[in-house]
Amino acid sequence: MSLIDIKNLSFTHIGALEPIFDNVNLELDTNWKLGLVGRNGYGKSTFLKLLIGEYPYHGSIHTTVDFEYFPYEIENSKENTLSVVENLKGDFPLWKLQREMNLLELKEDILYRPFSTLSHGEQTKISLATMFIFENNFLLIDEPTNHLDILGRKQVAEYLASKKGFIVVSHDREFLNTSVDRILAIEKNKIVLMKGNYDTWQHNKHLEDKFELEKNEKLRKEIRRLKESSREKATWSDKVEATKIGFGPTDRGYIGHMAAKMMKRSKNIEKRYEDAINEKQKLLKNIEEIERLQVDSLEHYADALIEAENLLLSYDNIPVFKPISFALNQGECLVLQGKNGSGKSSIIKAILGEEIQKSGHLWKAKDLIISYVPQQFDFLQGSLFEFIKESNIDKTQFLTIFRKMGISREQFEIPMERYSSGQKKKVLLAKSLCEKAHIYIWDEPLNYIDIISRIQIENMILEYAPTMILIEHDRTFIEKVATDIVKLD
Repeated sequence: MSLIDIKNLSFTHIGALEPIFDNVNLELDTNWKLGLVGRNGYGKSTFLKLLIGEYPYHGSIHTTVDFEYFPYEIENSKENTLSVVENLKGDFPLWKLQREMNLLELKEDILYRPFSTLSHGEQTKISLATMFIFENNFLLIDEPTNHLDILGRKQVAEYLASKKGFIVVSHDREFLNTSVDRILAIEKNKIVLMKGNYDTWQHNKHLEDKFELEKNEKLRKEIRRLKESSREKATWSDKVEATKIGFGPTDRGYIGHMAAKMMKRSKNIEKRYEDAINEKQKLLKNIEEIERLQVDSLEHYADALIEAENLLLSYDNIPVFKPISFALNQGECLVLQGKNGSGKSSIIKAILGEEIQKSGHLWKAKDLIISYVPQQFDFLQGSLFEFIKESNIDKTQFLTIFRKMGISREQFEIPMERYSSGQKKKVLLAKSLCEKAHIYIWDEPLNYIDIISRIQIENMILEYAPTMILIEHDRTFIEKVATDIVKLD
């Protein structure tokens, strides 16, 4: 067992006004299985890159272990996979790699295929197998679940659960519950380290937020009561003091004494009032409000919008999947499921009108307006405001949604190429929510998206019931929103 001792860690991105980390102190055990969670832009990937020394920082990070970061930078993806692994790890016993591959249910023949021809899931799994060839490093695994299908996520979660000595960044709740024994949460106003999985942290966070909200409500009532009482006592004291003036038999000394006594009580109440105000100001700083997202979908004159019967798509006369049938009616959320490469995105392309070899029947209602969120977002560059203008969407509506999804106003002015992957995905999701459409088709919308925003999207779908076709692998999300699931073989 070794320790990673972090003292007074501070870091601010160049050009940013606020620090990402400010005097952070942590002590991490290198035998732990840590899940790192937090909203997009809170600094999860930055934290990992500070550990490997990629960014300059203030403070100190002391440890005797070496760090290894996922995803690897592959210099030549056209080389066969075994050569790629050898370039990364140097000499190693082949049986050790084969052992890890077997645990991840990878076929040995992928070692002799060009790395670039592997699916995203295969690339992820072989990279993880490579990381665990040797056991003397502490592994920093940044969002391995992106592009993994449901089975792949389950395999990788169970694989990591059998290991130790890593930090994994993920927004998949079920994945985290399976794979980790500690949670390191970058919250709104502090960093929390606790034993347990995601559900453990979420339960404790809920209790903490509930306690603060209840305490805030009590203090709010107490402040109002003290303010009224202070005002009454001060007014009474002034009135009594005024009776000393004039003629007639009065005990001016006694009246002055009582007025002074009442004024003292008033001052004490004012002090209690100020203390209550100060205590109240310390509350609610760390509460992440799950703000409500809205979508204004269009209603079509037809109830049935898309129908497929014995639909079969092919490339070069080779079928992508077995014939499928489904129907999409207004207000339904259809989820396409299948392994990576099973043809899910091809179905979307066919619905969007791309020329793909097909047989069977694919029917769409006339005059359909479709809002589409692609899987990729690398094309996002330049000014956010220019993007809004070119997209012909309402600026105020877009920025309101963007803010509700946890993006700071400071981020509006930053070129989009400098956004994190999650922030870029939120640009496309916010754009889609601003578009009036009959159907919303989103291809892996939750890749890189933080858990709070996932819950926001879940709630939006359940509240407004827009007609949707989704490709998604987050099992928790699917179970909540899907009205129909089409599985591709």
